[in-house]
Amino acid sequence: MAHSEPSVRHRTVFLGRMPLPERNFVADALRTETVGGVLLLIAAVVALVLANTPARHGYAAVRDFAFGPGAVHLRLSVAHWCTDGLLTVFFFVAGIELKRELTTGELRSPAAAVLPVAAAVCGMLCPALTYLAVGGTHGGDLRGWAVPTATDIAFALAVLAVLGTALPAALRAFLLTLAVVDDLFAIVIIAVAYTATIRPVYLGLAVAGLVLFRLLLRKGVRGWYVYVPLAVVVWGLTHGSGVHATIAGVAMGLALPTGRGERVEHLVRPVSAGLAVPLFALFAAGVPVSGAALHAVFTAPETVGVVLGLFAGKILGVFGGSWLTARFTRAALGPELAWADVFAVACLGGIGFTVSLLIGELAFPVDPVLADEVKAAVLVGSLASAIAACVVLKLRNTRYRRLVEEEERDEDRDGVPDVYAQGDPAYHLRMAAIHEARAAEHRRLAEVTRRGTRPQDGPA
Repeated sequence: MAHSEPSVRHRTVFLGRMPLPERNFVADALRTETVGGVLLLIAAVVALVLANTPARHGYAAVRDFAFGPGAVHLRLSVAHWCTDGLLTVFFFVAGIELKRELTTGELRSPAAAVLPVAAAVCGMLCPALTYLAVGGTHGGDLRGWAVPTATDIAFALAVLAVLGTALPAALRAFLLTLAVVDDLFAIVIIAVAYTATIRPVYLGLAVAGLVLFRLLLRKGVRGWYVYVPLAVVVWGLTHGSGVHATIAGVAMGLALPTGRGERVEHLVRPVSAGLAVPLFALFAAGVPVSGAALHAVFTAPETVGVVLGLFAGKILGVFGGSWLTARFTRAALGPELAWADVFAVACLGGIGFTVSLLIGELAFPVDPVLADEVKAAVLVGSLASAIAACVVLKLRNTRYRRLVEEEERDEDRDGVPDVYAQGDPAYHLRMAAIHEARAAEHRRLAEVTRRGTRPQDGPA
Protein backbone atom coordinates (compact mmCIF):
# COMPACT_ATOMS: atom_id res chain seq x y z
CA MET A 1 0.00 0.00 0.00
CA ALA A 2 2.85 2.38 0.83
CA HIS A 3 4.20 2.05 -2.69
CA SER A 4 0.83 2.55 -4.40
CA GLU A 5 -0.11 5.87 -2.79
CA PRO A 6 2.31 8.12 -4.72
CA SER A 7 1.18 6.75 -8.06
CA VAL A 8 -2.47 7.30 -7.16
CA ARG A 9 -1.73 10.79 -5.90
CA HIS A 10 -0.03 11.79 -9.16
CA ARG A 11 -2.51 10.22 -11.55
CA THR A 12 -4.34 12.45 -14.04
CA VAL A 13 -8.08 12.16 -13.51
CA PHE A 14 -9.93 11.38 -16.75
CA LEU A 15 -13.56 12.53 -16.95
CA GLY A 16 -13.32 14.30 -13.62
CA ARG A 17 -14.97 17.61 -12.71
CA MET A 18 -14.07 20.41 -15.13
CA PRO A 19 -13.00 23.93 -14.07
CA LEU A 20 -16.08 26.17 -13.90
CA PRO A 21 -15.15 28.61 -16.75
CA GLU A 22 -14.41 25.72 -19.10
CA ARG A 23 -17.59 23.94 -18.01
CA ASN A 24 -19.65 27.05 -18.79
CA PHE A 25 -17.97 27.48 -22.18
CA VAL A 26 -18.56 23.85 -23.11
CA ALA A 27 -22.19 24.07 -21.95
CA ASP A 28 -22.83 27.14 -24.12
CA ALA A 29 -21.11 25.59 -27.14
CA LEU A 30 -22.96 22.30 -26.83
CA ARG A 31 -26.28 24.07 -26.33
CA THR A 32 -25.89 25.65 -29.77
CA GLU A 33 -24.68 22.35 -31.25
CA THR A 34 -27.72 20.57 -29.81
CA VAL A 35 -30.14 22.96 -31.50
CA GLY A 36 -28.12 22.72 -34.71
CA GLY A 37 -28.08 18.95 -34.40
CA VAL A 38 -31.88 18.80 -34.22
CA LEU A 39 -32.04 20.99 -37.35
CA LEU A 40 -29.48 18.68 -38.97
CA LEU A 41 -31.62 15.66 -38.12
CA ILE A 42 -34.71 17.34 -39.57
CA ALA A 43 -32.81 18.31 -42.74
CA ALA A 44 -31.61 14.72 -43.21
CA VAL A 45 -35.14 13.37 -42.85
CA VAL A 46 -36.50 15.97 -45.30
CA ALA A 47 -33.74 15.09 -47.80
CA LEU A 48 -34.60 11.39 -47.60
CA VAL A 49 -38.30 12.13 -48.08
CA LEU A 50 -37.64 14.39 -51.08
CA ALA A 51 -35.29 11.84 -52.68
CA ASN A 52 -37.77 8.96 -52.32
CA THR A 53 -41.08 10.54 -53.33
CA PRO A 54 -42.42 12.05 -56.58
CA ALA A 55 -40.71 15.28 -55.51
CA ARG A 56 -37.34 13.68 -56.30
CA HIS A 57 -37.18 15.21 -59.80
CA GLY A 58 -37.61 18.75 -58.50
CA TYR A 59 -35.18 18.02 -55.68
CA ALA A 60 -32.56 16.76 -58.15
CA ALA A 61 -33.09 19.78 -60.41
CA VAL A 62 -32.46 22.20 -57.55
CA ARG A 63 -29.51 20.19 -56.24
CA ASP A 64 -27.81 20.07 -59.66
CA PHE A 65 -28.55 23.67 -60.71
CA ALA A 66 -25.20 25.35 -61.42
CA PHE A 67 -24.28 29.01 -61.08
CA GLY A 68 -21.23 31.18 -60.43
CA PRO A 69 -18.25 32.57 -62.39
CA GLY A 70 -16.75 29.78 -64.45
CA ALA A 71 -13.65 31.81 -65.35
CA VAL A 72 -12.33 31.33 -61.82
CA HIS A 73 -13.48 27.71 -61.46
CA LEU A 74 -16.51 28.69 -59.38
CA ARG A 75 -19.42 27.61 -61.54
CA LEU A 76 -20.76 25.03 -59.12
CA SER A 77 -24.01 23.20 -58.50
CA VAL A 78 -26.11 24.04 -55.46
CA ALA A 79 -24.91 20.82 -53.83
CA HIS A 80 -21.27 21.75 -54.44
CA TRP A 81 -21.79 25.28 -53.14
CA CYS A 82 -23.08 23.70 -49.95
CA THR A 83 -20.19 21.21 -49.80
CA ASP A 84 -17.36 23.57 -50.71
CA GLY A 85 -18.85 26.85 -49.48
CA LEU A 86 -21.15 26.40 -46.50
CA LEU A 87 -19.06 23.63 -44.96
CA THR A 88 -16.15 26.08 -44.91
CA VAL A 89 -18.07 27.93 -42.18
CA PHE A 90 -18.36 24.63 -40.27
CA PHE A 91 -14.61 23.99 -40.57
CA PHE A 92 -13.86 27.62 -39.65
CA VAL A 93 -15.62 27.02 -36.32
CA ALA A 94 -13.76 23.70 -36.02
CA GLY A 95 -10.47 25.57 -36.46
CA ILE A 96 -11.39 28.03 -33.68
CA GLU A 97 -12.38 25.11 -31.41
CA LEU A 98 -9.10 23.37 -32.12
CA LYS A 99 -7.11 26.55 -31.36
CA ARG A 100 -8.98 26.95 -28.08
CA GLU A 101 -8.46 23.32 -27.07
CA LEU A 102 -4.73 23.63 -27.80
CA THR A 103 -4.31 26.86 -25.81
CA THR A 104 -6.82 26.80 -22.93
CA GLY A 105 -8.76 23.55 -23.20
CA GLU A 106 -8.20 19.84 -22.65
CA LEU A 107 -5.36 19.62 -25.18
CA ARG A 108 -3.15 22.33 -23.60
CA SER A 109 -1.62 19.86 -21.15
CA PRO A 110 0.02 16.72 -22.56
CA ALA A 111 -0.97 14.76 -19.45
CA ALA A 112 -4.64 15.74 -19.81
CA ALA A 113 -4.64 15.45 -23.61
CA VAL A 114 -3.14 11.99 -23.93
CA LEU A 115 -6.38 10.10 -23.26
CA PRO A 116 -8.84 11.98 -25.54
CA VAL A 117 -6.19 12.16 -28.27
CA ALA A 118 -5.48 8.42 -27.97
CA ALA A 119 -9.22 7.72 -28.00
CA ALA A 120 -9.69 9.87 -31.12
CA VAL A 121 -6.70 8.38 -32.95
CA CYS A 122 -7.75 4.80 -32.18
CA GLY A 123 -11.31 5.81 -33.03
CA MET A 124 -10.11 6.71 -36.53
CA LEU A 125 -7.60 3.91 -37.06
CA CYS A 126 -9.97 1.08 -36.18
CA PRO A 127 -12.76 2.15 -38.60
CA ALA A 128 -10.21 2.68 -41.38
CA LEU A 129 -8.64 -0.74 -40.75
CA THR A 130 -12.10 -2.32 -40.63
CA TYR A 131 -12.96 -0.81 -44.02
CA LEU A 132 -9.63 -1.91 -45.51
CA ALA A 133 -10.05 -5.44 -44.12
CA VAL A 134 -13.52 -5.82 -45.60
CA GLY A 135 -12.68 -4.12 -48.90
CA GLY A 136 -9.31 -5.75 -49.29
CA THR A 137 -10.59 -9.29 -48.79
CA HIS A 138 -13.65 -8.83 -51.03
CA GLY A 139 -12.24 -6.76 -53.89
CA GLY A 140 -13.74 -3.43 -52.87
CA ASP A 141 -12.65 0.07 -53.84
CA LEU A 142 -10.20 1.07 -51.11
CA ARG A 143 -10.47 4.82 -51.77
CA GLY A 144 -13.30 5.01 -49.24
CA TRP A 145 -11.14 3.98 -46.27
CA ALA A 146 -11.57 7.38 -44.58
CA VAL A 147 -15.37 7.53 -44.81
CA PRO A 148 -16.10 5.82 -41.45
CA THR A 149 -13.39 7.68 -39.53
CA ALA A 150 -15.39 10.84 -38.73
CA THR A 151 -17.54 11.76 -35.72
CA ASP A 152 -20.40 14.26 -36.01
CA ILE A 153 -20.79 16.11 -32.71
CA ALA A 154 -23.95 17.95 -33.80
CA PHE A 155 -25.73 14.77 -34.89
CA ALA A 156 -24.64 12.97 -31.71
CA LEU A 157 -26.07 15.78 -29.59
CA ALA A 158 -29.24 15.72 -31.66
CA VAL A 159 -29.68 12.08 -30.63
CA LEU A 160 -29.24 13.12 -27.01
CA ALA A 161 -31.74 15.95 -27.43
CA VAL A 162 -34.36 13.66 -28.97
CA LEU A 163 -33.82 11.13 -26.19
CA GLY A 164 -33.98 13.80 -23.51
CA THR A 165 -30.90 12.26 -21.91
CA ALA A 166 -28.68 14.58 -19.88
CA LEU A 167 -25.01 13.71 -19.98
CA PRO A 168 -22.77 14.96 -17.16
CA ALA A 169 -20.48 17.83 -18.14
CA ALA A 170 -17.35 15.65 -18.12
CA LEU A 171 -18.80 13.22 -20.67
CA ARG A 172 -20.05 16.04 -22.89
CA ALA A 173 -16.62 17.68 -22.76
CA PHE A 174 -14.98 14.36 -23.67
CA LEU A 175 -17.35 13.97 -26.62
CA LEU A 176 -16.58 17.54 -27.76
CA THR A 177 -12.80 17.06 -27.41
CA LEU A 178 -13.03 13.75 -29.22
CA ALA A 179 -14.90 15.43 -32.09
CA VAL A 180 -12.40 18.33 -32.25
CA VAL A 181 -9.40 15.98 -32.51
CA ASP A 182 -11.39 13.88 -34.98
CA ASP A 183 -12.03 16.98 -37.10
CA LEU A 184 -8.31 17.80 -37.06
CA PHE A 185 -7.37 14.43 -38.50
CA ALA A 186 -10.27 14.56 -40.95
CA ILE A 187 -8.89 17.88 -42.21
CA VAL A 188 -5.46 16.31 -42.70
CA ILE A 189 -7.01 13.34 -44.51
CA ILE A 190 -9.00 15.60 -46.84
CA ALA A 191 -5.95 17.75 -47.60
CA VAL A 192 -3.55 14.84 -48.19
CA ALA A 193 -5.58 11.88 -49.45
CA TYR A 194 -8.25 13.59 -51.52
CA THR A 195 -6.34 16.32 -53.33
CA ALA A 196 -5.64 15.10 -56.83
CA THR A 197 -4.32 18.16 -58.72
CA ILE A 198 -2.49 21.16 -57.31
CA ARG A 199 -2.36 24.52 -59.10
CA PRO A 200 0.73 26.15 -57.56
CA VAL A 201 -0.16 29.75 -58.53
CA TYR A 202 -3.58 29.62 -56.88
CA LEU A 203 -2.15 27.84 -53.84
CA GLY A 204 0.63 30.41 -53.45
CA LEU A 205 -1.86 33.28 -53.65
CA ALA A 206 -4.10 31.55 -51.09
CA VAL A 207 -1.15 31.21 -48.69
CA ALA A 208 -0.29 34.88 -49.24
CA GLY A 209 -3.89 35.78 -48.41
CA LEU A 210 -3.68 33.76 -45.20
CA VAL A 211 -0.44 35.51 -44.24
CA LEU A 212 -2.13 38.89 -44.80
CA PHE A 213 -5.10 37.69 -42.73
CA ARG A 214 -2.77 36.83 -39.84
CA LEU A 215 -0.78 40.09 -40.14
CA LEU A 216 -3.95 42.18 -39.98
CA LEU A 217 -4.97 40.32 -36.84
CA ARG A 218 -1.57 40.89 -35.23
CA LYS A 219 -1.76 44.60 -36.06
CA GLY A 220 -5.13 44.79 -34.31
CA VAL A 221 -7.08 45.77 -37.41
CA ARG A 222 -10.81 45.45 -36.77
CA GLY A 223 -13.92 45.42 -38.91
CA TRP A 224 -15.82 42.61 -40.59
CA TYR A 225 -15.70 44.59 -43.86
CA VAL A 226 -11.94 43.91 -43.93
CA TYR A 227 -11.90 40.23 -43.00
CA VAL A 228 -15.00 38.88 -44.72
CA PRO A 229 -13.96 39.96 -48.27
CA LEU A 230 -10.41 38.73 -47.60
CA ALA A 231 -11.79 35.41 -46.34
CA VAL A 232 -13.90 35.02 -49.49
CA VAL A 233 -10.84 35.68 -51.67
CA VAL A 234 -8.73 33.16 -49.71
CA TRP A 235 -11.54 30.61 -49.99
CA GLY A 236 -11.84 31.14 -53.76
CA LEU A 237 -8.09 30.83 -54.29
CA THR A 238 -7.97 27.66 -52.18
CA HIS A 239 -10.81 26.18 -54.20
CA GLY A 240 -9.02 27.05 -57.43
CA SER A 241 -5.76 25.52 -56.17
CA GLY A 242 -7.22 22.01 -56.12
CA VAL A 243 -7.05 21.73 -52.31
CA HIS A 244 -10.51 21.27 -50.83
CA ALA A 245 -11.88 24.72 -50.05
CA THR A 246 -12.86 23.84 -46.46
CA ILE A 247 -9.14 23.80 -45.58
CA ALA A 248 -9.21 27.60 -45.92
CA GLY A 249 -11.83 27.78 -43.17
CA VAL A 250 -9.70 25.70 -40.82
CA ALA A 251 -6.59 27.77 -41.51
CA MET A 252 -8.39 31.06 -40.82
CA GLY A 253 -9.93 29.64 -37.63
CA LEU A 254 -6.48 28.62 -36.39
CA ALA A 255 -5.09 32.06 -37.27
CA LEU A 256 -7.45 33.86 -34.87
CA PRO A 257 -6.07 34.68 -31.38
CA THR A 258 -7.86 32.66 -28.70
CA GLY A 259 -9.74 35.52 -27.03
CA ARG A 260 -10.87 37.09 -30.28
CA GLY A 261 -11.59 33.67 -31.71
CA GLU A 262 -14.05 32.91 -28.92
CA ARG A 263 -15.95 36.12 -29.65
CA VAL A 264 -16.03 35.36 -33.37
CA GLU A 265 -17.06 31.79 -32.67
CA HIS A 266 -19.96 33.05 -30.55
CA LEU A 267 -21.20 34.98 -33.60
CA VAL A 268 -20.48 32.38 -36.28
CA ARG A 269 -21.39 29.12 -34.52
CA PRO A 270 -25.18 29.68 -34.85
CA VAL A 271 -24.68 30.26 -38.60
CA SER A 272 -22.66 27.04 -38.85
CA ALA A 273 -24.92 24.85 -36.70
CA GLY A 274 -28.24 26.41 -37.69
CA LEU A 275 -27.75 27.10 -41.40
CA ALA A 276 -24.58 25.80 -43.05
CA VAL A 277 -24.59 22.19 -41.80
CA PRO A 278 -28.38 21.61 -42.15
CA LEU A 279 -28.32 22.94 -45.73
CA PHE A 280 -25.38 20.67 -46.53
CA ALA A 281 -27.34 17.73 -45.12
CA LEU A 282 -30.41 18.72 -47.12
CA PHE A 283 -28.53 18.22 -50.39
CA ALA A 284 -26.05 15.51 -49.30
CA ALA A 285 -28.31 13.05 -47.47
CA GLY A 286 -30.93 12.75 -50.20
CA VAL A 287 -30.15 9.24 -51.43
CA PRO A 288 -32.61 6.70 -52.87
CA VAL A 289 -33.66 4.13 -50.27
CA SER A 290 -34.99 1.15 -52.20
CA GLY A 291 -34.75 -2.59 -51.77
CA ALA A 292 -31.85 -2.70 -54.20
CA ALA A 293 -30.05 0.18 -52.45
CA LEU A 294 -30.42 -1.44 -49.02
CA HIS A 295 -29.30 -4.77 -50.48
CA ALA A 296 -26.15 -3.04 -51.77
CA VAL A 297 -25.51 -1.52 -48.34
CA PHE A 298 -25.31 -4.99 -46.78
CA THR A 299 -23.57 -6.79 -49.64
CA ALA A 300 -21.10 -4.46 -51.41
CA PRO A 301 -17.67 -4.48 -49.75
CA GLU A 302 -17.41 -0.67 -49.74
CA THR A 303 -20.74 -0.15 -47.99
CA VAL A 304 -20.32 -3.05 -45.56
CA GLY A 305 -16.90 -1.62 -44.68
CA VAL A 306 -18.48 1.77 -43.94
CA VAL A 307 -21.29 0.30 -41.78
CA LEU A 308 -18.94 -1.93 -39.79
CA GLY A 309 -16.34 0.81 -39.55
CA LEU A 310 -18.78 3.32 -38.06
CA PHE A 311 -20.49 0.87 -35.76
CA ALA A 312 -17.93 -1.72 -34.62
CA GLY A 313 -14.70 0.09 -35.55
CA LYS A 314 -15.56 3.35 -33.80
CA ILE A 315 -16.77 1.67 -30.62
CA LEU A 316 -13.73 -0.60 -30.46
CA GLY A 317 -11.34 2.25 -31.24
CA VAL A 318 -12.69 4.91 -28.85
CA PHE A 319 -13.41 2.56 -25.96
CA GLY A 320 -10.31 0.42 -26.49
CA GLY A 321 -8.05 3.45 -26.90
CA SER A 322 -9.43 5.00 -23.70
CA TRP A 323 -9.10 1.79 -21.68
CA LEU A 324 -5.58 1.00 -22.89
CA THR A 325 -4.40 4.54 -22.16
CA ALA A 326 -5.88 4.43 -18.67
CA ARG A 327 -4.38 0.98 -18.15
CA PHE A 328 -0.83 1.83 -19.19
CA THR A 329 -0.50 5.53 -18.28
CA ARG A 330 -1.27 7.66 -15.22
CA ALA A 331 -4.74 8.57 -16.52
CA ALA A 332 -7.54 7.46 -14.17
CA LEU A 333 -11.30 7.43 -14.74
CA GLY A 334 -13.24 9.99 -12.67
CA PRO A 335 -14.65 8.42 -9.49
CA GLU A 336 -18.26 9.32 -10.29
CA LEU A 337 -18.27 7.57 -13.68
CA ALA A 338 -17.83 4.03 -14.96
CA TRP A 339 -16.42 2.47 -18.12
CA ALA A 340 -20.00 1.95 -19.29
CA ASP A 341 -20.15 5.74 -19.67
CA VAL A 342 -17.07 5.73 -21.89
CA PHE A 343 -18.71 2.94 -23.91
CA ALA A 344 -21.79 5.16 -24.38
CA VAL A 345 -19.63 8.01 -25.70
CA ALA A 346 -17.84 5.51 -27.97
CA CYS A 347 -21.23 4.55 -29.42
CA LEU A 348 -22.06 8.22 -30.00
CA GLY A 349 -18.69 8.54 -31.75
CA GLY A 350 -19.95 6.16 -34.41
CA ILE A 351 -22.42 8.79 -35.61
CA GLY A 352 -20.30 10.10 -38.47
CA PHE A 353 -22.80 12.03 -40.50
CA THR A 354 -21.53 15.37 -41.88
CA VAL A 355 -17.82 14.76 -42.52
CA SER A 356 -18.43 11.12 -43.51
CA LEU A 357 -20.86 12.27 -46.21
CA LEU A 358 -18.30 14.82 -47.39
CA ILE A 359 -15.49 12.26 -47.59
CA GLY A 360 -17.85 9.85 -49.36
CA GLU A 361 -18.33 12.45 -52.10
CA LEU A 362 -14.59 13.09 -52.34
CA ALA A 363 -13.67 9.39 -52.42
CA PHE A 364 -15.88 8.45 -55.37
CA PRO A 365 -16.20 11.56 -57.57
CA VAL A 366 -16.61 9.64 -60.85
CA ASP A 367 -18.98 6.95 -59.57
CA PRO A 368 -22.19 8.67 -58.39
CA VAL A 369 -24.02 5.35 -57.90
CA LEU A 370 -21.35 4.05 -55.53
CA ALA A 371 -21.17 7.46 -53.83
CA ASP A 372 -24.92 7.30 -53.13
CA GLU A 373 -24.61 3.74 -51.81
CA VAL A 374 -21.80 4.85 -49.50
CA LYS A 375 -23.97 7.73 -48.28
CA ALA A 376 -26.73 5.24 -47.52
CA ALA A 377 -24.17 3.14 -45.63
CA VAL A 378 -23.17 6.22 -43.60
CA LEU A 379 -26.83 6.68 -42.63
CA VAL A 380 -27.20 3.00 -41.66
CA GLY A 381 -23.94 2.90 -39.68
CA SER A 382 -24.77 6.15 -37.89
CA LEU A 383 -28.27 4.88 -37.09
CA ALA A 384 -26.90 1.61 -35.67
CA SER A 385 -24.44 3.56 -33.51
CA ALA A 386 -27.21 5.87 -32.32
CA ILE A 387 -29.41 2.92 -31.32
CA ALA A 388 -26.54 1.31 -29.39
CA ALA A 389 -25.87 4.63 -27.64
CA CYS A 390 -29.57 4.97 -26.76
CA VAL A 391 -29.62 1.57 -25.07
CA VAL A 392 -26.55 2.27 -22.94
CA LEU A 393 -27.60 5.83 -22.10
CA LYS A 394 -31.07 4.72 -21.00
CA LEU A 395 -29.55 2.09 -18.73
CA ARG A 396 -27.41 4.79 -17.09
CA ASN A 397 -29.99 7.60 -17.21
CA THR A 398 -30.90 7.53 -13.50
CA ARG A 399 -27.23 7.87 -12.59
CA TYR A 400 -26.81 10.74 -15.08
CA ARG A 401 -29.80 12.64 -13.68
CA ARG A 402 -28.35 12.47 -10.18
CA LEU A 403 -24.93 13.69 -11.37
CA VAL A 404 -26.41 16.56 -13.37
CA GLU A 405 -28.62 17.63 -10.45
CA GLU A 406 -25.54 17.65 -8.22
CA GLU A 407 -23.60 19.69 -10.81
CA GLU A 408 -26.41 22.27 -11.11
CA ARG A 409 -27.38 22.63 -7.41
CA ASP A 410 -26.96 26.21 -6.15
CA GLU A 411 -28.49 26.38 -2.69
CA ASP A 412 -26.94 29.72 -1.75
CA ARG A 413 -28.14 31.22 -5.07
CA ASP A 414 -24.86 32.99 -5.83
CA GLY A 415 -24.78 31.83 -9.46
CA VAL A 416 -21.97 29.33 -8.81
CA PRO A 417 -22.89 25.62 -8.50
CA ASP A 418 -22.21 24.40 -4.98
CA VAL A 419 -19.75 21.70 -6.09
CA TYR A 420 -17.43 24.48 -7.34
CA ALA A 421 -17.79 26.69 -4.26
CA GLN A 422 -17.24 24.12 -1.51
CA GLY A 423 -13.57 25.01 -1.13
CA ASP A 424 -14.40 28.70 -0.55
CA PRO A 425 -14.67 29.67 3.18
CA ALA A 426 -17.28 32.29 2.28
CA TYR A 427 -19.41 29.51 0.82
CA HIS A 428 -19.47 27.68 4.14
CA LEU A 429 -20.46 30.87 5.98
CA ARG A 430 -23.32 31.44 3.51
CA MET A 431 -24.48 27.85 3.85
CA ALA A 432 -24.30 28.03 7.66
CA ALA A 433 -26.46 31.15 7.58
CA ILE A 434 -28.95 29.47 5.22
CA HIS A 435 -29.17 26.38 7.43
CA GLU A 436 -29.61 28.52 10.57
CA ALA A 437 -32.38 30.52 8.88
CA ARG A 438 -34.12 27.31 7.86
CA ALA A 439 -33.80 25.91 11.39
CA ALA A 440 -35.23 29.14 12.85
CA GLU A 441 -38.13 28.96 10.43
CA HIS A 442 -38.81 25.36 11.40
CA ARG A 443 -38.75 26.32 15.11
CA ARG A 444 -41.14 29.21 14.48
CA LEU A 445 -43.58 26.98 12.57
CA ALA A 446 -43.37 24.35 15.31
CA GLU A 447 -44.15 27.02 17.95
CA VAL A 448 -47.09 28.34 15.92
CA THR A 449 -48.43 24.81 15.54
CA ARG A 450 -47.99 24.12 19.27
CA ARG A 451 -49.77 27.31 20.27
CA GLY A 452 -52.53 26.72 17.75
CA THR A 453 -53.34 23.26 19.13
CA ARG A 454 -53.85 24.48 22.75
CA PRO A 455 -57.47 25.28 23.71
CA GLN A 456 -56.33 28.33 25.68
CA ASP A 457 -53.10 30.21 25.86
CA GLY A 458 -51.80 31.39 29.23
CA PRO A 459 -51.00 34.98 30.04
CA ALA A 460 -47.46 34.36 28.87
